[in-house]
Amino acid sequence: MAGQVNTFRTVTANITTSNTVVYTTPVGITSIILMAQVANITQNNHQVSFTHISDGNRTELLKNYSVLKNDAANMLTGKLIVEQNNSVEIESSSNNALKLTMSVLETTNA
Repeated sequence: MAGQVNTFRTVTANITTSNTVVYTTPVGITSIILMAQVANITQNNHQVSFTHISDGNRTELLKNYSVLKNDAANMLTGKLIVEQNNSVEIESSSNNALKLTMSVLETTNA
């Protein structure tokens, strides 16, 4: 009997001023980030950076993007493939101001 092929995950994080890896694709898995949204829960505007890391190469998907007070922003305009051992990280201009919610589909590699 084969193991589970597809698994949906929800990843949440309070974003800080340190680059924080919020998701790493496990070995034997390919992931698709279906949605990544950041909510600003304060009365001030804050900036966010969202980065994909592949084989040590860092690619900024958003850099110092302003999220308006009491608003939300999508980190992606489409889906993002994250291969095994690759990661995404996030950073904010302030602590305890922005929160991430991310939907991930993990698929077992054949």
